[in-house]
Amino acid sequence: MPEFLDPDQLALREKCHQFAEDHLVQNITGQATATRDEIIRFAKEAGIYRMTQPKAFGGLESSQIELCIAREALASYNPNKLGACFGPSPGVLGAATGPLIDSHLKPLMNGRIRCSFGFTEPDNVSPTNAQEDGDLLRINGQKSYVTGGEDADFINTLVQIEGKGPSMVVVDTACPGVVIEEKFTSLDGSHHAAFQFKNVEVPKSNVIGSAGKGLPKAMKQIGDTRLLFAAEASGFALWVLALLKDHLQSKDKSGTARGNKEVVRWQYANLRIKAYALRSMLYRTARLADSGENVVNEAMATKVFATEAIGEMVDTAIQLVGGVALVENHPLAILYKKVRAWRLAEGASDVLRLNIGRGILELGKGRI
Repeated sequence: MPEFLDPDQLALREKCHQFAEDHLVQNITGQATATRDEIIRFAKEAGIYRMTQPKAFGGLESSQIELCIAREALASYNPNKLGACFGPSPGVLGAATGPLIDSHLKPLMNGRIRCSFGFTEPDNVSPTNAQEDGDLLRINGQKSYVTGGEDADFINTLVQIEGKGPSMVVVDTACPGVVIEEKFTSLDGSHHAAFQFKNVEVPKSNVIGSAGKGLPKAMKQIGDTRLLFAAEASGFALWVLALLKDHLQSKDKSGTARGNKEVVRWQYANLRIKAYALRSMLYRTARLADSGENVVNEAMATKVFATEAIGEMVDTAIQLVGGVALVENHPLAILYKKVRAWRLAEGASDVLRLNIGRGILELGKGRI
């Protein structure tokens, strides 16, 4: 729990709180006081932006506990430009070798190009595949939900290379044969796309790491994002509880505090219980990860609990605040849309539950 943070970690949390108060707190119109570009500049000056980036590229390569502290602290202000505070992480491209380092990894780390992640495919099609042709790969297939694909310069794409197996391959969106079938915005406001690959030719050097070893890389990127969701969910939970405390201590038309009703107090107490459990899971899992343990199952459990808990908290908060919270631009309504998507992102809750069960019953992995 946060009570066991060392002095450096406490200083990091205080720095993030101060940064949020200075640059992220929304004004009365609901807009951040700084633009996205300004937030990026301020975050770089504060040493927050590089926390997610490797030391080889000038980053801090922060620990999981440090990232959780920073994300939770910033999210506790419910800012509308939280994503601008952190620089792009390498993701699966961190395993790149050869020409990919200069052509894609370095520009990505410097913010000059944008990447996306192509994993999900339609149910009724064959997996995206590639045949070798000399020094080239010829790729055919579809990706139905490319995360961040709408404005990406390239896609880290899971491809079945004939005779070698699933591999992560960099495919530039400007390559001949790369077709955007559809652009769409998900409920949380993020932008994605569906792609077709029609005889797309890329050099073999675009394979990230070793051919046939792509699935573990893809799953690791997905796994790394789960604690991100949990940390931000924990911060949002703190924001919801603070908003509700102020609301319930205020008086209604009769002059009585809104929180005087027992049923209301019960609801509020239940949300505090969930937030306590959420934060306990988050910080314990982060510490286990930093100790070098395999926390695949613990991260799945934390992600499931955190995303479902924050969803229930926002929903209950809307119920307690009343109809005004249903208005489109109310911060609770905006947050409701954002966190609802998390129960599907990086593994739907029901799927993760099945994986957790398999982990302990078939593989002997996981802890309480």
